[in-house]
Amino acid sequence: MVTASEIMDRVIKKNPGEAEFHQAVHEVLTSIVPVLDRNHRYAKARVFERIVEPERQIIFRVPWQDDNGEIWVNRGFRVEFNSAIGPYKGGLRFHPTVNLGIIKFLGFEQVFKNALTGLPMGGGKGGSDFNPKGKSDDEVMRFCQSFMTELSRHIGADTDVPAGDIGVGGREIGFMFGQYKRIKNVFEGVLTGKGLNWGGSLVRTEATGYGLIYFLEEMLHPKRKTIEGMTVVSSGSGNASIYAVEKCQQLGAKVVAMSDSNGYVHDPEGINLETVKQIKEVERGRIKEYLKSHPHATFHDDWRGIWSIKMDIALPNATQNEIDKEAAEVLVSNGVIAVAEGANMPSTPEAVQVFHDAGVLFGPAKAANAGGVAVSGLEMAQNSQRVSWPFEEADEKLKNIMSNIHRSASEAAEEYGCPGNLVAGANIAGFIKVADAMLDQGLV
Repeated sequence: MVTASEIMDRVIKKNPGEAEFHQAVHEVLTSIVPVLDRNHRYAKARVFERIVEPERQIIFRVPWQDDNGEIWVNRGFRVEFNSAIGPYKGGLRFHPTVNLGIIKFLGFEQVFKNALTGLPMGGGKGGSDFNPKGKSDDEVMRFCQSFMTELSRHIGADTDVPAGDIGVGGREIGFMFGQYKRIKNVFEGVLTGKGLNWGGSLVRTEATGYGLIYFLEEMLHPKRKTIEGMTVVSSGSGNASIYAVEKCQQLGAKVVAMSDSNGYVHDPEGINLETVKQIKEVERGRIKEYLKSHPHATFHDDWRGIWSIKMDIALPNATQNEIDKEAAEVLVSNGVIAVAEGANMPSTPEAVQVFHDAGVLFGPAKAANAGGVAVSGLEMAQNSQRVSWPFEEADEKLKNIMSNIHRSASEAAEEYGCPGNLVAGANIAGFIKVADAMLDQGLV
């Protein structure tokens, strides 16, 4: 039988230079070794080796014209990773750091995250190295139309259903949906995160942030703790961070810091979320502009320093590997009791080990931040039925899904000898669901 180390060596050899992908694969593979040892049919069918190889990888040219008539060329990606339990599902990221390795890491994580939701969704991811920051609406529209002209060949409501991610919000989804509809001459739920008056779902905007806090509540419950009265820090100031902060404040916590790629603001009196929403969602500005309205707050230009603030709860909501071992040690020394990941893989393996060794409650991204894709799945269901659910109904479904994810991860961790380890539990629960579906469907 092939050993885990041999599998990992093959992954690295076949995918050179893709550090984030290697990291994601290693985490899952390490977690599921007890599953492979107990269930030899998975190893015999080489299920994990099949899972780590995407079903399809698409790379394409995206030419577009700026407002001055100059031609630019970006690169587009869509990795359709696994469709064992449903159509490929996962976001599109527009950011200069996007490359194939990043998309593969995100797509691989999405396979297990989607499985955990209990909804019939496979895993995929896509995007481009295009940077929408500083671009006019017309420039973003021209890029999105060019991007979708190629992507439309590969997606569909029952094939692959992209959503938004970093750099892709309602504006970009709208432009891409319009182009898809023009090309295909169909109005279907091919994208999620749509406008509420043309197929979108209530709670979708809030879903990742709200779901994160619902999961956090489940983490705290066995310790007889609640978020009320806690001091919280949330990195980032995008969609996930903003709505995680909103739910924290609704539940009585005090959020004292948020960040963006230029730095972080610290407001000991509590972040004024309406100011942040105005800066980020309306003006598309930088977080340091917060000080114009709140001069008592302070701005620091090293965004990593946000983890030096004394806090009870840390919500890494910005980007991958933003909490390293040193930051984790500072958090522990300052008395943090819980870390819940809203971004994708924001803690390094060394940081996660620090948290586990210190007994800090730790909610891994593929479980804790699954709220966004969960409500995307609910949006797909509403599109299929041609209905729209009230906010309260969609929110209650989201809360139930996050509770079920926590329970599944906790039970899997208990069953396989690592009680309380939600990293291992989430990986095991997600893997088993996908692996069993693949075995049912034969050698595909």
